Amino acid sequence: MEVLERLVGDIALPKMVRVRQKFADDHIADVAGAVLQGLRKPEIAGRVTPGMSIAIAVGSRGLADLPILVAATVKGLKEAGAEPFIVPAMGSHGGATAEGQALLLNGLGVTEEAVGAPIRSSMETVSLGKLPNGLPVLMDRHAMEADGIVVLNRVKPHTSFSAPIESGLAKMITIGLGKQEGAASCHAMGFGYMADNVVDMARIKLDKCRILFGIATVENSYDRICRVEVVPAESILDEEPALLKEAKQRLPRIMFNPLDVLVVDRMGKEFSGTGMDPNITGRASTSLVQGSLTTARMVVLDLTAKGGGNATGIGLADVTTRKLFNKIDLVATYANHITSTVLSGAKIPMIMETERLAIMAAVRTCNALDMSKLRMVRIPNTLHIGEIQISESLLGEAKANPAVEILGEPEAMTFDAAGELAEFAAAH
Repeated sequence: MEVLERLVGDIALPKMVRVRQKFADDHIADVAGAVLQGLRKPEIAGRVTPGMSIAIAVGSRGLADLPILVAATVKGLKEAGAEPFIVPAMGSHGGATAEGQALLLNGLGVTEEAVGAPIRSSMETVSLGKLPNGLPVLMDRHAMEADGIVVLNRVKPHTSFSAPIESGLAKMITIGLGKQEGAASCHAMGFGYMADNVVDMARIKLDKCRILFGIATVENSYDRICRVEVVPAESILDEEPALLKEAKQRLPRIMFNPLDVLVVDRMGKEFSGTGMDPNITGRASTSLVQGSLTTARMVVLDLTAKGGGNATGIGLADVTTRKLFNKIDLVATYANHITSTVLSGAKIPMIMETERLAIMAAVRTCNALDMSKLRMVRIPNTLHIGEIQISESLLGEAKANPAVEILGEPEAMTFDAAGELAEFAAAH
């Protein structure tokens, strides 16, 4: 450590300024009410009859108000006389085990007590045949045994491919409800074929399974739900592209580009499928997603606990910390990458003993010629980038941008005796 301290110790870190990036913030105040209103539409309510057992597919993503969405769905189905239960629909996440997937739901606030319905978690699947290319189509056994299936998910851009349908209801049907084996099947040919395989497999499941409808949300730039749509099963593939288009228009961005250094305080599955959203960082595991941000060095400091040690996407960073590395569950992380067949995100970046050294190493190696003009941004994570910190050299750009509000004066980055960076001050 002394050698590394000597190698980077002469680096003077820039003063940082808190700023607010301003995006459209219209959102739904009563999320539960919006769900119940959608469930009571005649074309939806008529699909549910008293006594029906209904599997509600819930994934591992950190959807805004997820427990509220699930609880409202349970309430609406019970009002119609149905007997709902929760099925984890998350492909290979949770270490590809039934117990791990139930724990992930628990960590997201989806417990039997909170939502009012039991959780039935299994990795067992039922075969529904094969695509013309030979890939098997698989479906969660508990969902197949139910009288009906409801799929709940946020519609958003995918982190590894671009298409009219990316991450949303169709992907939840194909990959989430396919469990590990079904997810592996869909990924088997690589992300270049994902757009077709997701839709083709979903079409077979919509035809052969008792899927009643999907509940889709769209979130604004501040991670708030701005749209809830309850979509009949037969309309999912037709309606999802418009929802994705809206979601892409709502996607936030870092308004300073290019960057010498991007500091990400925390990564995690609740923020993005790849821990750090490539649509924000500009760093993707495949060439099929082209982020707009250019960053010479990216450093990630910590891993949240909600993902159960899943550090999928860690390889997209250049530098990380010993603290984060020690939290990685390699089984959970590798299960995700083996299933997706994309291994670059599982590579381990340079590991530094403290957050201070990690940031200094990123600055030291970013090849900026004039450190007084260093372009550095610090974000809490890739889901919450309303309030961020920028280096003093970016103040001119911030003042010239009407979508940026300056919240404070330039301040030195402060670290405790253990080299840990002071907590991010943004409120989100």
